[in-house]
Amino acid sequence: MSSLTTSITTTHLTRSELWTAELKDILEDELAAQSYVRWFTTFPDGEQLNIPSIGEGTVRDYAEDTAVVYDPLDTGEFTFTITEYKQGGNYITRKARQDAFYSAQLEASFVPKQARALAEVVETDILSLAAGANVFGQGGNQAANDNNSINNAEHRYVASGTNQIMELQDVAKALYGLKKANVPGSSLLAIVDPSVEYRINTLANVLGSASQELDPRFQSLLETGVGNGMRFIRNIFGFNFFVSNYLSLAGATQNGSETIDTVAGTNMKCNIFMSAAEERIVPFVGAWRQAPMVDSEFNKDMQREEYVTTARYGLKLFRPENLIVVLSDTTQV
Repeated sequence: MSSLTTSITTTHLTRSELWTAELKDILEDELAAQSYVRWFTTFPDGEQLNIPSIGEGTVRDYAEDTAVVYDPLDTGEFTFTITEYKQGGNYITRKARQDAFYSAQLEASFVPKQARALAEVVETDILSLAAGANVFGQGGNQAANDNNSINNAEHRYVASGTNQIMELQDVAKALYGLKKANVPGSSLLAIVDPSVEYRINTLANVLGSASQELDPRFQSLLETGVGNGMRFIRNIFGFNFFVSNYLSLAGATQNGSETIDTVAGTNMKCNIFMSAAEERIVPFVGAWRQAPMVDSEFNKDMQREEYVTTARYGLKLFRPENLIVVLSDTTQV
């Protein structure tokens, strides 16, 4: 008579390690910055695109029976260059494909993972246009350590709160700067660091305090928080807020440090305020010289299947008047 006991099954018939049929994937945040770039579609050849610009007309006082003065319009040229050439590659050997239990799942993830990685790079590159650095070597960005004033309104400043924390006053100041630059007041949006969302979630207006009653206009935030996915529940001074982990660090070398009008800070990110009322006024422009393209082939010499994604594109700040950058310390939570 045969029998099975725990000692026998533990030694010979029980697996010491159990593996699921599912691969654990990393959590991915939402990407939105590409929606706020004016993408040029007319780029037939070459790497550089030139866009002519014209200034405002001139009006003079006129005296009867005198010659009219003819004033030429100011003209200029905006130069835009394709600077970025990106690639991502993965492979799986024939032996690994035969032996690995997860080989099919792994191989199927190559192209989506490459696409996601490229999207994150493009997102970071777009938001880096708010940095005070010449990130793509073609100029045009705001200058670090300067308020970049337009019509006597600051377009770059350090948050006014203690230890460079964002305050509602800074949001109102961003609105003022855009209005002084004649930017439309519709479809206003802000792209901010999660630390800014935390700050607004914990304002006395939202939570109340011993010396201040809770503001009923913010009462719903106690239940929802200020953020829901990529969009804030509340519209603050006309701005719809989006939260991003891809904002650029401040500074000419993107080290997080700047001093503007004697106000200094470290560990600061570049929070962006702008209008997206229509495509032609958004602050950033871009062009795909080569949209993401996937090539795959079996390498007989190396006995492996190879997958490669490549893309070429360029980005530049196009309308500095429609860009307000507020620098805030991301460690103050």
